[in-house]
Amino acid sequence: MIRKAIERGARTVILDLEDAVEGSVKPRARTLTSEALRTTDWGSVTRIVRVNGVAELPELLEDLKALQPVLSEIDMIILPKVESADDVHSFEALLLGSGDVDVLPSLIPTIESAAGVWNARQIAAASGSVHTLLFGLADLSAELGITPTAEGQELLTARSMVVLACAAAGITKPWNGPHLNIDDDAGLRVAADNAHLLGFHGMVTIHPKQLSIVTNAFAPTTAEIAWASSVIEAFTRASAQGSGAVRLSDGTFIDQPIATRAEAILGRAQES
Repeated sequence: MIRKAIERGARTVILDLEDAVEGSVKPRARTLTSEALRTTDWGSVTRIVRVNGVAELPELLEDLKALQPVLSEIDMIILPKVESADDVHSFEALLLGSGDVDVLPSLIPTIESAAGVWNARQIAAASGSVHTLLFGLADLSAELGITPTAEGQELLTARSMVVLACAAAGITKPWNGPHLNIDDDAGLRVAADNAHLLGFHGMVTIHPKQLSIVTNAFAPTTAEIAWASSVIEAFTRASAQGSGAVRLSDGTFIDQPIATRAEAILGRAQES
């Protein structure tokens, strides 16, 4: 599965030690994860491991024990079920205490409970190691007693709070959780498009076949790239003339915030 994901153009691969792994096979999963980190030709792929949460302390300690020798091979760690900044601090203390750690991997706390959503702003700013937040819809939906849909309106407030938390903390825009039906291409496309419109940076996939749809949803369109290029060109010209704002030929008024959005679009185009 790892090789297939890389061959299909995945820029990030998540190795899971948490909910996707039944308790009795977790020891084997830890061994396989360590081996994969050591032996796979990852190229430029970002390597992420999802460990067990601080509430599952015995399992988390075993995760850290297994990962400590290959910690330098891990780019980021997903910490599930984070409900407060204290959870982040506790995890960092455990990681530092697990052995010789020169540099902490970047952390991605998962927001998947009502408490986590409520405290998302504090979690996002809990540590300089926090790269972004991951929105987990399955556990939150179960807690709220609702059925998640591809459109996502039932979780609009919660998702918006996570997006705002990342922006307020000055960290990378968050990732949306996966669309769980791997055969529902139409639903996946709707979910990815909506996450993009809401301000998420990307979306987790659970199968390589989902990659192309998600990648296309978050990549700028040709029209968006053309618009962004025209904005930057016009704004640069206006700035050189001492003006902080300019009107495009179609009547659109642009200033620094609009130029910043255009720069972000062109940045995403380069990533794609």
